[in-house]
Amino acid sequence: MPTTNPQTENAGPKGRSGWTSRRRLGQAVKWIVAAALVAAVAYKVKFSPVPVTEHKAHRGPIVEEVMGTGTLEPRVETTVSPKIQGRLVEVLVDQNDAVVEDQLLARLDDADLREQVAVAEAALEAAKATVERLRAEEHRAAAVLKQAQLDHQRALDLREAQVAAESDFDKAVEGMRVAEAEMSRAQAGIIEAEKQQVTAERTLRYHQARLADTELKSPLNGLVVRRDRDPGDVVVPASAVLQLIATNELWLSAWVDETAMSRLAAGQKARVVFRSEPDQSYGGEVVRLGRHTDRETREFLVDVRVAQLPANWAVGQRGEVYIATRSDESAVLIPSGFVVWRDRRPGVFTNAKGRAKWRPITLGLKGMSMVEVAEGLEAGETVVRPVPGARGMLRDGQRVRGA
Repeated sequence: MPTTNPQTENAGPKGRSGWTSRRRLGQAVKWIVAAALVAAVAYKVKFSPVPVTEHKAHRGPIVEEVMGTGTLEPRVETTVSPKIQGRLVEVLVDQNDAVVEDQLLARLDDADLREQVAVAEAALEAAKATVERLRAEEHRAAAVLKQAQLDHQRALDLREAQVAAESDFDKAVEGMRVAEAEMSRAQAGIIEAEKQQVTAERTLRYHQARLADTELKSPLNGLVVRRDRDPGDVVVPASAVLQLIATNELWLSAWVDETAMSRLAAGQKARVVFRSEPDQSYGGEVVRLGRHTDRETREFLVDVRVAQLPANWAVGQRGEVYIATRSDESAVLIPSGFVVWRDRRPGVFTNAKGRAKWRPITLGLKGMSMVEVAEGLEAGETVVRPVPGARGMLRDGQRVRGA
C-alpha cells in the first residue's frame, strides 16, 4: 500500500507549499557556499602573493667552459708478445703491477736454443782456428817465396856473367813461380777462412738473438693492465701475453659539440670530473683537437691531459671535461636558474614593490652555475623566481612574497 505523510496530508495545500519553499532554500544555501569556496580558491590562486626566492646580483669572477664527455685513455699502449713460438715457463708480473723499461716480464723455454748457441760458438771457434792455421801457412809461403826470389836473382846474375848453365836459371825461375803460387793459395785460403768466420759469427748472433727472444721485457715504464697467458701455454708470434700502458701521460678523449670548435685551442686549461667522484675536479690541459667530426652526432674529439688521477682509476672509465675558453674577473652575476626566456629573448623578474616585473637582459659568459648579465641589470639589484613547488610561472604585475 502507498504510504503518506500524515503531516503533509493533514496540512493541506498550504503545508505542502511551505515544505517545498524550505527545500529550495536549503539547495540555494548549498550553491552559495560552493560558489563562495570556488571564489575563494580562485582569488587565492590568482591574487594571493606567490612565494619567491630572491637573489641579489653581484660582481665576481666567472669562467666560461665548454663541456664534453669521454673516456680515460693512455697516450701510449702496447701489447707484449713473443717473436718466436715457444712454451711459457714463467710469467713474472700480474695485472696492476708497475714495471720499468727493460724489466723481465716473462720467459719461454730456452733449452733447445741454448744448445744451438753452444753449437754456433763451437763453430766460430773452429773458424777462428782455421784462420790462424792458414795465416801460419801464409807466413811459411812468404818465407819460401823470399828464398825463391833470392835464388832467382842469384841465378840471373850468374847467367848474365855467363858463369851458370841455362838449366840452373830455369830451375830458379820455376822455384820462384811455385813459391808465388803457394803464396797466392795461402792468401786465398785466409780469405775463405775469414768469410767462414764471419758466417759463424753471424750464425752465433742469430742464435743468441733467438735465445734473447725467449725473454719478454718491458718496452716502457708503465703498468700492466691485462694478463692473457699463464705458464705452460704455448704462444706464437704476435699472440698477446701482457697488455701495458704508459702512466706518465693519460688523456681524457672527450666528444665535444662542433659548435664550440672555434673557441678551443691546444694549451687551454681544463678540469676533469670522473663519474666515480662527481664532487671532485682534477686539473688538465687541452693537448690536441681532433680533425674528424662524427656525421651523426656532430661532435669531434678533444684530448685533454689529466694532471692528476683519482686514487682508484681505470682505463676506459667515463668522465666529463670542462675546458675554460673565456673569463671575466668582475662580471655582474646571477644564477642561471633565474633567467626566463620570452620570445627567444632572455630576461629576469625583479621585485617591484611586491609585484613581479619582467626585464629583458643581455647575457655574457656562461659558467657552470652562474651567468654574466652584460646589459639590463646592475650589481645590487634583486631578481626573483618561484620557490620549488610554487604554482606556475611568474607574470608581470603578479604579487610576490619573499620566502
